Amino acid sequence: MKRTFDVNTGEVKVATEQALLRSTAIGSCIVVTAYDAKSRVGALAHIMLPGKAPAEEVQRTKYAEDAIGRMIAEMTRYGSNSGDIEACLVGAGNVLKEKNDTICEENIQAITALLEKKRIAIRAAALGGTTRKGVLLDVETGSVFYSEGDRKERLLYKPK
Repeated sequence: MKRTFDVNTGEVKVATEQALLRSTAIGSCIVVTAYDAKSRVGALAHIMLPGKAPAEEVQRTKYAEDAIGRMIAEMTRYGSNSGDIEACLVGAGNVLKEKNDTICEENIQAITALLEKKRIAIRAAALGGTTRKGVLLDVETGSVFYSEGDRKERLLYKPK
């Protein structure tokens, strides 16, 4: 039986095979799902803000640079090769419907640039809009499911 691990805002969690990684109530944050099909290692990073955490920040993985760095390091510790990691992105919704919202676009730009720099391919994304999202990574298969609002989960990506 697969165990489900919830990944909250600012957290990074890594798991192998018989696990489900889940993040819900995603607004302007972006959740990066990362998967290495060769080693069957998966991770979720629930990123709140672009850039690097200030020195005094306690929860450093709220920030894109720190979260992605930690995610890759943890996956490598579990046997992944960073060159084999693929990613999907879910979130960046303007759920408060702010007219001058910029954080969603800043998160998208920062995270996609970091993944490109780290040579991690983005295979699929469900970004933008004004509804909250949720995401689930089945680490055994690498399948990524997402939901919007109260709708049922649907497949976003499945590795070949």
